[in-house]
Amino acid sequence: MELSTQLNIRPGVTAVIGSGGKTSLLRTLGEELAAQGKRVILTTSTHIFPFTGMPCIWGADEGETAAALETSHLICCGTPEEKTGKLTAPGLPLSALMKIADYVIVEADGSKGLPLKAHGPHEPVIPRESETVICVVGLSGLGKPLREVCHRPELYAWLAGAEESDIVTAETAAAVLNTENLGTVYVINQADTRQQEAEAKRLGRMLRKPCFIGSIRERRLKCLL
Repeated sequence: MELSTQLNIRPGVTAVIGSGGKTSLLRTLGEELAAQGKRVILTTSTHIFPFTGMPCIWGADEGETAAALETSHLICCGTPEEKTGKLTAPGLPLSALMKIADYVIVEADGSKGLPLKAHGPHEPVIPRESETVICVVGLSGLGKPLREVCHRPELYAWLAGAEESDIVTAETAAAVLNTENLGTVYVINQADTRQQEAEAKRLGRMLRKPCFIGSIRERRLKCLL
């Protein structure tokens, strides 16, 4: 079953937050929906690198953006940042993008490429128009020193009641996720082996919201009931 179906991605705005696979999830959902003939825009409320092999639109008005979607059902929209090469939020408001696309999928968080993170007071930047908020968790952070695998390690340690030198466990990650209580559904990513899948199940069963485990890269998720 496609990830977009499993995660019940509905028309409108979907926000993706967390760490350890957000950008991969955006691309996967976009490709699946576009293959169904839907018009899909991938964008950000923070910062992302442009998607390779995909039209990236900036500085365009509604008409030009709509025309790009007619040519390619999957496009990326944002505003270029010269110093970093990344894109920031698009010039067009989400209300305008929603008029010309069936689905707008927003990367609404940053994690410095690390599998786990704690959120500062200004994070995540979830658009108010969001129908669903998916929180991605990178399983590869478990079993490693907290300070090495967590974005904002001092805050992560404080939320978990741990030290920055401690090894991250499923209990550590669950404590942080349950305390922050962000998103409407969790995706525990990077469960690539049977052992990792078992650990993902253990973590998922400690969480207080619907949870999927598996591998975004392999387009394989399983719902924990």
